[in-house]
Amino acid sequence: MSNIIKLLPDSVANQIAAGEVIQRPASAVKELMENSLDAGATQIELVIRDAGKSLIQVIDNGCGMSPIDARMSFERHATSKISDANDLFAIRTLGFRGEALASIAAIAHVEVKTRQHEDELGTCLKIEGSEVKSQEPCPCASGTNILVKNLFFNVPARRNFLKSNTAETRHIIEEFTRVALFQPEISFGMIHNDKPVFKLPAGSLKSRILGLFGNHYNERLLPVDQSTQSLRISGFIGKPEFARKTRGEQYFFVNNRFIKHAYLNHAVANTYTELIPTDAYPSYFLNIEMDTKEIDINIHPTKTEVNFRDARLVYGVLQAAVKKSIGLHSLSPTIDFDLDPSIEQVFVTSPGDDLKKPTVKIDPDYNPFNKGKTGDTTFPRRQPADTGWQKLYGDTPSGDRDTGEGPDELSTGGKPMAASRGRFFQVQNRYILTNIKSGLMFIDQQRAHERILYEQYFKQLSGKGQASQQQLFPYNLQFSAGEAEVLRTLLNDLSRLGFHIETFGGSSFVVNGIPADMHENDITLALEKIVENHKQHARDINYDKSVNLARSLAVSNSMKEGKKLSETEMEDIFDRLFSCQVPEVSPDGKRIIKVLVQEELEKLMKK
Repeated sequence: MSNIIKLLPDSVANQIAAGEVIQRPASAVKELMENSLDAGATQIELVIRDAGKSLIQVIDNGCGMSPIDARMSFERHATSKISDANDLFAIRTLGFRGEALASIAAIAHVEVKTRQHEDELGTCLKIEGSEVKSQEPCPCASGTNILVKNLFFNVPARRNFLKSNTAETRHIIEEFTRVALFQPEISFGMIHNDKPVFKLPAGSLKSRILGLFGNHYNERLLPVDQSTQSLRISGFIGKPEFARKTRGEQYFFVNNRFIKHAYLNHAVANTYTELIPTDAYPSYFLNIEMDTKEIDINIHPTKTEVNFRDARLVYGVLQAAVKKSIGLHSLSPTIDFDLDPSIEQVFVTSPGDDLKKPTVKIDPDYNPFNKGKTGDTTFPRRQPADTGWQKLYGDTPSGDRDTGEGPDELSTGGKPMAASRGRFFQVQNRYILTNIKSGLMFIDQQRAHERILYEQYFKQLSGKGQASQQQLFPYNLQFSAGEAEVLRTLLNDLSRLGFHIETFGGSSFVVNGIPADMHENDITLALEKIVENHKQHARDINYDKSVNLARSLAVSNSMKEGKKLSETEMEDIFDRLFSCQVPEVSPDGKRIIKVLVQEELEKLMKK
């Protein structure tokens, strides 16, 4: 029997490794930018085309490479960072395994121009699918200029699994942000399809945050700085009052390396528990500096997951640091009902005088639309309101409105008629209660309104646009670069919903018009939710953009629990709800209506 086990060719082994390290264009961007940082660069420029599918170019002014190092850097497990296994626990560089360049070269056309500062000439190396095509001396700037073209050209299956250009660009922006955020002393730039996305000069950490996420963060940040013998936590957190209804910018770093750690997320979230609503999320940008021997970063190919030797210690110090920052820097006013005597003294005209509260005379019958006189001045006058509401409802039989034509039971094809006109009641400012032929009907007012708005918006997205109310003063919005990329792709759909939004350079937008039924105070939150929902669900197999947009805007614009309604408003919701195609459930599948039939009511009363 012949032997069947054999060694894989290097090119195949590199492609397999590439599947772990380079999952999408953003993965290559991360690896190349981290290499530039490890090379000591102070200026790094990222250039991409077609969301990185056609071109990824990283230019830096780092130390550069010799001709031999340039060639060796594309060999698997060739690295200058470690010599033995003990070095894995003393790593302060971002890259160390020696897999990245070999993996990229296995699935792309790569061209590298690199020169050490002390050399007169650099070297130009061209590789296609792990095969070296040429290497020769060339004049070039000091540092390294690497071009990655036609990513996954020889792995069509993986290329076919890439998402839209918008989605892939968003991933690249996120990786760029993670690399640049806690390297404020280094200048970064990013260009996509010949248009600048970021231009980040060297500066402070706060200026870097503003450069990446927008100047509106200037008033939202609180500094954090807490040190112990074993670690230091520094950075910024968001003020509680600026917590977002969608998951905000949340970044953890260890020794300036981006990490994901659910345990640490819980530490921060737990600190905000009584300061923000349960459905809100704080922003934070925090770096943990500690001895490399206390952490293990070699547990995942992307090196974004770490193990701490004493995770409970890190948790405790982190929570204390956040609490201290909020306590020291929060500008929330405190109410003191015991007035300070020194403040009272300001209002006393002489030592023997008592403090007297100012009084305001109010005419409860004043009405500017009625003619008449009040006192010595001519004012319109309103007559006291008639409180005889009993005349309207007190003697009305309970079944006056019931014509007998409504169905006994709830169905999607018919509208149950209320038993008496105007007989709608609100329970705990949450439910609408009315008498129908078969019993009592309870309607969840918020879910009902969501269903009404959802079907209205879905029809508009299907072709018929909505009237828009023009803003007297245009409303300016600023998003992070990734969110702005998503919003730009939704502008045509949003216009059919009644939004008039124009780009205003970079990540800024101007809102000139909003849907007629939207309040201008809700603009920011509504658009943030729309963008966040699109980001979360765009990868779903059954994703429908129109459904997602209509649902998101319906949730944002619907009335909330606790809103007191007039009888006219309750009757309007009732009528509009039963004009919907699916009145029984909200857009997210929750029950809107519950009918207690007469038999159930009798059972309840007998207990």
